[in-house]
Amino acid sequence: MRFDQYLLFGLFGVVFGLLLWGRYRYDLVAFGALMVAVVLGLVPTKDAFAGFGHPATLVVALVLIVSAGLVRSGAVFLITRSLVDASRSLGAHIAIMGGVGAVLSAFMNNVAALALLMPVDIQTAKKAGRGPGLSLMPLSFATILGGMATLIGTPPNIIIASIREEQLGAPFHMFDFAPVGGVAALVGLAFVALVGWRLIPQRDNGTSDATHIAPYMAELTVPEGSALVGQRLGALYPEAEQADVAILGLIRQGKRRYGRAAGAVVQDGDTLVLQASPEALDEFRSALSLNFSDAARQEKLEAAGEGLELVEVVVPEDARITGRSAQSIGLAWRQSTVLMGLSRQGAQITGHIRQSEIRAGDILLLLCPRGRARDVIDWLGCLPLEDRGLDVTANDKTWLAIGMFGAAVLAASLGLVYLPVALGLVMVGYVLTGILPIGQLYDHVEWPVVVLLGSMIPLGAALETSGGTEILAQGLITLTSGLPAWGILAVLMVVTMTLSDVLNNTATAIVAAPVGIQMANTLGVSADPFLMAVAVAASAAFLTPIGHKNNTLVLGPGGYRFGDYWRIGLPLEILVVAVTIPAILIFWPL
Repeated sequence: MRFDQYLLFGLFGVVFGLLLWGRYRYDLVAFGALMVAVVLGLVPTKDAFAGFGHPATLVVALVLIVSAGLVRSGAVFLITRSLVDASRSLGAHIAIMGGVGAVLSAFMNNVAALALLMPVDIQTAKKAGRGPGLSLMPLSFATILGGMATLIGTPPNIIIASIREEQLGAPFHMFDFAPVGGVAALVGLAFVALVGWRLIPQRDNGTSDATHIAPYMAELTVPEGSALVGQRLGALYPEAEQADVAILGLIRQGKRRYGRAAGAVVQDGDTLVLQASPEALDEFRSALSLNFSDAARQEKLEAAGEGLELVEVVVPEDARITGRSAQSIGLAWRQSTVLMGLSRQGAQITGHIRQSEIRAGDILLLLCPRGRARDVIDWLGCLPLEDRGLDVTANDKTWLAIGMFGAAVLAASLGLVYLPVALGLVMVGYVLTGILPIGQLYDHVEWPVVVLLGSMIPLGAALETSGGTEILAQGLITLTSGLPAWGILAVLMVVTMTLSDVLNNTATAIVAAPVGIQMANTLGVSADPFLMAVAVAASAAFLTPIGHKNNTLVLGPGGYRFGDYWRIGLPLEILVVAVTIPAILIFWPL
């Protein structure tokens, strides 16, 4: 190997290592690697930022904006409102919700599809008196599977179509992925609906009288002059038990007390550390005339006379608050919102709630001015856990939104309009008709994903032009020497799946697609079967909660543990490989 190839492989090794470590966010890692590659001369300076204008990057950003328009117009809730039927069996519920999720994911971003359906699924679980953990993971997997069927369903498909255009002269079209991705999606959906949900560990995370997924760690303060002052903390236990609240201890002068706290005498300004559902917490607060944890903010909110409401949200990986605390981002003074409680899969929080670092998958209980919930949720970058009427803002334009999007998809499918242009026209139409406010237009773009794509595309091109992909392809061909065609495709899929389970699926597709093309060239066969294998495998990230954003989103609300995913994910990945290989050989012969 040449020196520049050693440098590139070393740089990719560092990138993959940092992504696995997770200490730094993936967009920073990718952009940092791009800058290093430019300085080392591995990427020409004139091409340093070419990835940000690449069609794949633009399509991903536009799909996110158009998806937001479909949600805000009420186009999708037109379908989902009729699905909440707690009398259905669990298998039937998963089949229906999973089917709708898969169809939606084929035409809109699959993260947006899950964000829309997750509150519906949780509501159904509450009415049925069962834990949402039995259905949320199957729903997440269904939305991932559905995205495999079309060009715009998932970023890896968009990337692979663009790479095919660059290297083979023509891209894949809207429904070219359907024969293979559709087969994988249908078989995968049947598996999760009939068998998969039975493999999920059943924990006591939802009963007939349980209103929410898990109790929150919360704090309430003792106001000055309270009747509780002078009493022992243990004297509050009967009232707490009646309200179904657990008193874990108290905080006094910034120090937390456990164990012997029951004998402590309550003083002005003490903060009670509690574990409770939102309803129980409010009942306990009212019964004992306690204050919220931020008493000063409470007084301002009450003086404003706006009224207050409680909102539950789940924290995705790229939320503004992820890795930071409510206090550090100024949640109270910027948004007039108090962090009331924090739920982290039953884990206890050892510091002040407002000063605790928030993690992806956490569930937050927020107290905000009535009518401001949507603004607060959008500002935080979180997803509403409950259906509180926040999802429909322009329902008088539902059919207009559907019509514009349908026309764009049809025009792009027939080759009348270039896909990025078609989606761009839909975005402009949504703004002009008021479906999407122009002031919030760019709030719906996942900028970390855009930066990741814009950074990785030049790095992937450098690996290709330097001959690095040829080296990787030759290594895989040597590994599979003597195997039949289906065996070679299977090995490529397994390697790609393994990378996608621990890395970002977008980065995986950028690296694996050129390798697949090179393998095909070396073997003297068509590259399309190898690209289809990479497309399905890059999206099939079912073994861990970090392989796909949808898996991360359901981690907290479903009450899952890291090791729960492989129980249903491993047989699902094996099944996907088993049905995808024959489908590829039939629809995309070598």
